[in-house]
Amino acid sequence: MNFTLLLVVLLLATGAVWLGGWLFQRLRGRGGEGHPVVVEYARSLFPVILVVLLIRSFVVEPFKIPSGSMLPTLRIGDFILVNKFEYGLRLPLAGYKLTEGSAPERGDVIVFQFPEDRGVDYIKRIVAVPGDRLEFRDDTLVVNGEPVPRTADGRFSYREPREGTVHANRFEERTDEHRYHVLYTENRQGRSINEPIRVPEGQYFVMGDNRDNSNDSRFWGTVPERNILGKAFMIWWSWDGQENAPRWGRLGDWVE
Repeated sequence: MNFTLLLVVLLLATGAVWLGGWLFQRLRGRGGEGHPVVVEYARSLFPVILVVLLIRSFVVEPFKIPSGSMLPTLRIGDFILVNKFEYGLRLPLAGYKLTEGSAPERGDVIVFQFPEDRGVDYIKRIVAVPGDRLEFRDDTLVVNGEPVPRTADGRFSYREPREGTVHANRFEERTDEHRYHVLYTENRQGRSINEPIRVPEGQYFVMGDNRDNSNDSRFWGTVPERNILGKAFMIWWSWDGQENAPRWGRLGDWVE
């Protein structure tokens, strides 16, 4: 169940119980004193739920990384914080924009509602913004006719449940605002974009940093701006499920 929806339901329920209890007592002429236990609980929980909802909706929201599509930047078991006001504040659930923020940029790591099922949240990196012409061929990302600058940066190995240890070549890519690492796996190739495509207005083209192991815009298209939930900015906790131990060295790392 959508956690924001759950918070809204709980907020309305506790508010209704609290208000109903207060009105009932007033009608009985008791001045709002001597509420039943359930009303007292509702009165105590209402402000707590309200604060949590406001923080998650307008300030920062936690997310857990469920897959390896963003390796080496983000690992399975990383818990990240997402800035909810960077791109403008939105009304919870409805998604209506309340304030204008900065425009998402190439290189930003974003959390968004999957276009084919808005009840599912994805995390990817923006590689092209509205109006860009994009190609991706021979493991090279080309934006507006220019290859995205990159430098070889050694090797990277990780484990997958079905394939065991996977070896990949690591590269550092650079945009005007970001430096980040991407992976290209030996003997595996992700979907190429051989014919240039133009990103429509109000849409963003996203890809995983693990380029040959990512379900992204190459397969299901662009992300509407209204689907973007926020910008990932920090790892606040990380758990290695294979070792059953925290990854202490990742705590507090910024998401580049």
